[in-house]
Amino acid sequence: MNDDWRLQIDILDDARATKLGEHLGAREIEHDLSEAFEDRVIVSRDGTRLFLYAGSREQVEAAGAVVEKIAAENEWEIESRLRRWHPSAEDWENPDAPLPDSDAAALEEHEALIASERGRSERSGEPEYEVRVDLPSHRDAVEFAKRLEAEGIPAVRRWKYLVVGATDEDSAKTLAARLEQEAPSGSEVTAEGSGQVAWAERPPNPFAIFGGLGG
Repeated sequence: MNDDWRLQIDILDDARATKLGEHLGAREIEHDLSEAFEDRVIVSRDGTRLFLYAGSREQVEAAGAVVEKIAAENEWEIESRLRRWHPSAEDWENPDAPLPDSDAAALEEHEALIASERGRSERSGEPEYEVRVDLPSHRDAVEFAKRLEAEGIPAVRRWKYLVVGATDEDSAKTLAARLEQEAPSGSEVTAEGSGQVAWAERPPNPFAIFGGLGG
């Protein structure tokens, strides 16, 4: 299933957002949308904001019409924003923005994205990406951290976990591939965005949060 189209719905308060979500899950509105499996609309909620995901513009706009109808019937004031996922920019963008139509165009957009990430990292002094290493033991983590430090690669270590910052996605992937080869057997290496976790111990935030890491 595709999720290339997204409609963001902002509503006044939490209770109304809850009710709107309940309406969207009710069977009585199914006749307003295509019932084909490939046309299914996925709904998620974040507080007073709802997101509707669909594989086509037609289906997400049809879902938006259902939302507007429900809002009008209940006299709810809402704001909506249509976006399309842009794979090269890796972001939700204007739905009318053209997608790259060739490998060269896609490469150009990717290079622009990497340059943008590096620029943000340089300006903020914080990494845009991070590489996380879950090592087999505390001793392994200590020794591997010392090895990286000796090579000029600073790492945040907590028990048997290491986090290393990277300025951009390409750098993070390259570093992750390298650390996978160099880390002790049994280590797990992942790369993901928002490397600020690695530097969260600096003021004013005294905590470093390692989501999903336990044991």
